Amino acid sequence: MPPLSLLPFLLISLVSSATACDRCLHSTKVAYFSKASALSNGACGYGSMAIGFNTGQLAAAAPSIYKNGAGCGACFQIRCKNPGLCSSRGTTVMVTDLNTSNTTDFVLSSRAFMAMASEGKASDVLKLGIADVEYKRVPCEFKTKNLAVRVEESSQKPHYLAVKVLYQGGQTEIVGMDVARLGSSNWAFLSRNHGAVWDTSRVPEGPLQFRFVVTGGFDGKWVWAQKAVLPGDWKPGMVYDTGLQITDIAQEPCSPCDDSTWK
Repeated sequence: MPPLSLLPFLLISLVSSATACDRCLHSTKVAYFSKASALSNGACGYGSMAIGFNTGQLAAAAPSIYKNGAGCGACFQIRCKNPGLCSSRGTTVMVTDLNTSNTTDFVLSSRAFMAMASEGKASDVLKLGIADVEYKRVPCEFKTKNLAVRVEESSQKPHYLAVKVLYQGGQTEIVGMDVARLGSSNWAFLSRNHGAVWDTSRVPEGPLQFRFVVTGGFDGKWVWAQKAVLPGDWKPGMVYDTGLQITDIAQEPCSPCDDSTWK
């Protein structure tokens, strides 16, 4: 990980490469997955856990939203533009996959697609297949869950550690992650392997603590887990609680948004 003195430069560089104004209102089209099993193979690497996120209201997002994996776990409020079929509140989805289609920004789970409907109109909305929508990014809320890491099955102590980041709250992106033995200042950086999965071949011995670089736009900061997140006998397949709650909101370097039509 770069020295602390380089953190502002790092954050500016990372933010400048991201799509501006996530929080602003955008128009696009959305489709849906006909089978929920498609969401278990998402590029974010959540696997079968994805089905349990956000009550199953999930989305595959275009590359500009997926952001090489930094957009995994982001939440978006989406509502369709057909007032005869759709409610004004729409629904909130969580990004769990990459959408490579160039015709829609999102492909939703069928549950999320139907959740855009007015009462009694869910089946009619589903029949649309593709819907015109508007969307904006909103904070994710995990009121009963702290930020957690899952040790991936590919991990091999003491040579290799891969972890999946779960329950990332707020309107944020994790753009850096370090690991160290509890109480040590000798941090080893992790690299993003894919999606929400980070890894390193420099695995410290003993109980492990983590720190994260979190950005919600031009603001960025270190977030530290001031405890041993992984015990000395950590095991692949286990989920470990960091004790952290991330609630930061994006403050992007872009023009003021005109979302006056979003009520």
